[in-house]
Amino acid sequence: MKMLIDTNVIMDALVGREPFLAKSEFVVNLCGERVIHGYIAAHSVTNLFYLLRKYYPSAHCKTMLLATLNLFDVIQIDRDKLIVALENESFKDFEDCLQMECGKTVKVDYIVTRDMKDFVGSEIPCLTPDDVYAMFPTEQR
Repeated sequence: MKMLIDTNVIMDALVGREPFLAKSEFVVNLCGERVIHGYIAAHSVTNLFYLLRKYYPSAHCKTMLLATLNLFDVIQIDRDKLIVALENESFKDFEDCLQMECGKTVKVDYIVTRDMKDFVGSEIPCLTPDDVYAMFPTEQR
């Protein structure tokens, strides 16, 4: 199963945001253990670096992101994806639309996000970390 993990889920796991930490860590760990094939969009890395700098020194942010990159495959962004996302009228948020365009490239089964309302126009089904957690039997939790 292939899942694109939205920036907010990774951020929850990296900075320990409650009450989201446990389920977001669960998703990230599934990717690290290769139970699911986890992807992130390239722009998530730059967004994460910007957000993490509010919590940690730059050197620590880089270390965290290097470790994070070991858990996920990164989907490239190109001119075509940018144009399609900019022209898409069904999304309010360009960044979220770009997430979907990246997911379409590698045919992910789901986008995992905490902000389901931002993906109302998504062509890819979306799950919350809670939904992913519920998909797995108790012994895998």
